[in-house]
Amino acid sequence: MTKAIRLDHTGGPDVLQLVQVELEQPGVGQVRLRHSAIGVNFIDTYQRSGLYPIALPSGLGQEAAGVVEALGPGVSGLAIGDRVAYADGELGSYSQARIIQARHLVKLPDGLSDETAACAMLQGMTVEYLIRRTYPVETGQTVLWHAAAGGVGQIAVQWLTSIGVQVIGTVGSDAKGELVRALGCQHVINYARENVAQRVHAITEGAGVPVVFDSVGKDTFETSLNCLGLRGMLVSFGNASGPVVPFSPLLLSQKGSLYLTRPKLSDYISTRAELETSANALFERILSGAIKLAPSARYALADAPRAHLDMEGRKTTGSLILMP
Repeated sequence: MTKAIRLDHTGGPDVLQLVQVELEQPGVGQVRLRHSAIGVNFIDTYQRSGLYPIALPSGLGQEAAGVVEALGPGVSGLAIGDRVAYADGELGSYSQARIIQARHLVKLPDGLSDETAACAMLQGMTVEYLIRRTYPVETGQTVLWHAAAGGVGQIAVQWLTSIGVQVIGTVGSDAKGELVRALGCQHVINYARENVAQRVHAITEGAGVPVVFDSVGKDTFETSLNCLGLRGMLVSFGNASGPVVPFSPLLLSQKGSLYLTRPKLSDYISTRAELETSANALFERILSGAIKLAPSARYALADAPRAHLDMEGRKTTGSLILMP
């Protein structure tokens, strides 16, 4: 038996229940994994609320680090005792232990702690695919990143700065602004009291930015378009404020022949080679010191509802983890 968070209907954080579950033996291609730290991400709230439909009843969570306890038939490249991590696998990381397909796991290098891995995998590989493959950002460019003080934003600011990119980051408070400045963000905009588009055009001398990375969604969509230069790209990769309302594609033409994409991580790590390349690029940045990362808050597994409340209430910065 093991303890795990389950939900049998969607709704607020109170639908998350800590229960005892039977842990089966791993089948073909599977391993039994004992979790040491579990990542909490905004996508978990989308699935819990019903914004992103999931089959119910269900576990929750897609990211964790831990130790391999048992191997199923046909598993190669892993051994009992290996430290591993995963992101964007099958739902169920909110648990003390679980059965998972071995193909989702990557070995952790020496020098990378389980806690760091648990809060780095999903957010860090998200940054990797966004800035290296969705829109390959080049040294010397200036980009706009919304929610720069969030978990993804903090990794992005450090990664982009390390390759010579100027980052304009939006935040909701002066304290968050100081945080991202300390990480290297060259221009900080407090959206609570400043006009974001006006500031962006002042910073870029009227040119606008070539790309906006937007995980906020509904509340920032039009502003993001207004910050782009001619033939710029809006990378919309989240819905923290709710989904973007329908609009006419003609709007993109009217604002300068703009591009819009709505990517997701699973489509960028769909093969084993892509997964390993993305994870290794992230690990290299962390181990080199270019990205400094640690969870900003730790919650007991039973306190998963509180973690969701705090995150949705924008009371947190950086990455959150559950301790099993």
